Amino acid sequence: MTIPLPPSGGGAVSPESAPGTPGGATGAPDTTAEDRGVSLWRGAFRRLRRNPTAILGAVIVLAFIAVAVLAPLLTSYEPGAAQDAGEITPSSVPGPSPDHWLGLDSFGSDLWTQLVYGARQSLVYGVISTAIGLVVGAALGALAGGFGAVGGRAGQWVDTAVMRIVDLWLSIPSLLLAVSVAAILTQSAYAVMIAIGAAQVPIFARLLRGSMLAQGRSDYVLAAGALGLRKRRIVMSHVLPNSIGPTIVQATLNLATAIIEVAALSYLGLGTADPAVAEWGRMLVAAQDRFDESPQLAIYPGVAIAITALGFTLFGEALREALDPRSRR
Repeated sequence: MTIPLPPSGGGAVSPESAPGTPGGATGAPDTTAEDRGVSLWRGAFRRLRRNPTAILGAVIVLAFIAVAVLAPLLTSYEPGAAQDAGEITPSSVPGPSPDHWLGLDSFGSDLWTQLVYGARQSLVYGVISTAIGLVVGAALGALAGGFGAVGGRAGQWVDTAVMRIVDLWLSIPSLLLAVSVAAILTQSAYAVMIAIGAAQVPIFARLLRGSMLAQGRSDYVLAAGALGLRKRRIVMSHVLPNSIGPTIVQATLNLATAIIEVAALSYLGLGTADPAVAEWGRMLVAAQDRFDESPQLAIYPGVAIAITALGFTLFGEALREALDPRSRR
């Protein structure tokens, strides 16, 4: 029997075509070549740059932040200041003009000024309330997850006790909890931020605790314990840093919820009582009696709330996918 020999120059099988190897017929790499050898966050940033949804969300978020920060430069009027630009009647308000791009509101204030300063208030309220929820929730989640991951039988008791409190906290609808806290506290901006932050605490606590419990079953935690490292050091130096990523992503998503809830509390009359403070929710309250005659008074702040929440949601979802190993190609 004659055994056919491979053609000249083709005796070696190339790595690209070898079965079971990356790029071959039966093998597929878990990550792209440019993602190898880089940190988790750097690889996530590279994937975000290739994601149109992330780019759109980032553009909306950056535009919102720019308007909020540069509000004094974008208008020459003060929020809440009445303008002499025409007569305001129950059936009409002055429309757009060279001096007032979007016209006036029902109180005679420049509508564009109210919108840009309302963006500043929404940004401040959203960031601070989310920070409150993140700090308190992360503290509870780290306490429960740290003891639950490496604390043994005694740690399970601590984990169970903390999570039963969080479950009771979570059983109350977030908006109802925010309204209750804001109603109990003095009517002010601080009451709104604390109320919204309190509603977000159980979300961060459960998320971080679940991530830490998952990391606690990893091989590197067993190896660290076998090497004699103290449990506190294992939790603070290894388990917690590797679990914080999903919590940061959730904070980005919660900013959208916080902005909507700020508007909702202002709409319900639980925001600050200072009429010189522009808020999108208060603009909706003032516009509801004039919606038939001047619908733009409600459309402008409503669209601003929707677009801002959409931007944070798009960017947060894209960031979650970029950090999820299962979504890498």
